[in-house]
Order: sequence, then C-alpha cells, then structure tokens
Amino acid sequence: MNDAKVVAEKLLEANAVRLSPENPFTWASGWKSPIYCDNRSVLSYPYIRDFVKSELCNVLFEQFGEAEALAGVATAGIAWGAMAADQIKLPFLYVRPKPKDHGLGNQIEGRYEPGQKVVVVEDLVSTGKSSLQAVDALVAAGLEIVGMVSIFTYDFTVAKEAFEARNIRYQALTSYPVLLELALERGIIKPEQSELLLKWREDPANWTGI
Repeated sequence: MNDAKVVAEKLLEANAVRLSPENPFTWASGWKSPIYCDNRSVLSYPYIRDFVKSELCNVLFEQFGEAEALAGVATAGIAWGAMAADQIKLPFLYVRPKPKDHGLGNQIEGRYEPGQKVVVVEDLVSTGKSSLQAVDALVAAGLEIVGMVSIFTYDFTVAKEAFEARNIRYQALTSYPVLLELALERGIIKPEQSELLLKWREDPANWTGI
C-alpha cells in the first residue's frame, strides 16, 4: 500500500495544495474553502510526477488487478490516467463532462468493447459528482466499472456515501486529514488553524471562514 503522508508531502513540494484559512478560496460551486488543490502543477515537476505516477500504478496493480482499461476524467484526470495506462500497459479512454457538440459527438474517447472492465482515474475527489457523471457515461456505453482511484480526496462524507450507494470501490493516494496532519507537523499551520480546517470539512457548503 502507498504511503499517504509521503504523497501529501510531494503535493506540498509541488505547491499543488495551498492552505489559506484566513483568506479562503472560492470554488466554482460558490463554496468557501481554506484549501485549494490543483494537481496539474505536479505535471511540471518530473521527479514528483514520476513518484505520483508510480504510487498510482501500485494501487491499480494491488487493488484493481482485474482492470482491462483505464478511463481518465476530463480534464485533470487525463494525464494521470494516460501515464498510468502506459506504465501498466492497459488501453486508455477519457470521458468528457458531456458529449461534443460537433464532429462525432463523442463523450468517451478511445477504443473499448462492451463489458470491458474499467477503472476510473481522477486527480481529486470532492463531492464525487463529476466522478459519478463519468461513471454514468461509461456504464451507459456498456462498460463495467471495477473501481475508481484518485491522487487526492477531501474525504467528504457525501462522496463516501455516493460511492457506497453505487457500490464503487474507491482509493485515493492521500487525503485532506493526512495533509493537515503533515502540515501541522511541519509547522505550516498552527494548532488553532488545524481545528478550523477540520471544522470546514464537517460542513463545507455552509462554512463562511473565521
């Protein structure tokens, strides 16, 4: 099994995760958040990228060995899914949020066969909504979902419940609680900030900051 704390450390090194409890970020959903995670920045650091890719492949090999293809969720999951598929020599697909409005009108890109066993690859999971939209598109195309893997998860209860309701196995390389523990150990945040950050995760939709 991968070391979640080491992965969290690598994300911090690449500035993929930023903590700002005093000046929270605003997500596209309108939620106020003391954390912003953007794993795209990891792609610019070759050695960190290689490490994260290897950890991703380890999870795929250990927990989803029956997979016959990987499917990245557009856009952030495409690069990680493609790199992992190349490493473990599996076919690769990617899934758009909705079908194209021109050309062939595809929502799923890549070659696949009905009944093929697929693992969905995400960069991060928050509520799980976009991930499950990708799952729905794959299932509608006749593919069998083996499970889902991501680099980071906020570890929200709503996401856990959504995956459990759909009977989807899910594994993240690292998580929000692990990240906070590491940040506290390294002195990146103070104990009182840690309490605030943990409180946010309990009800992120209604959190307004300090």
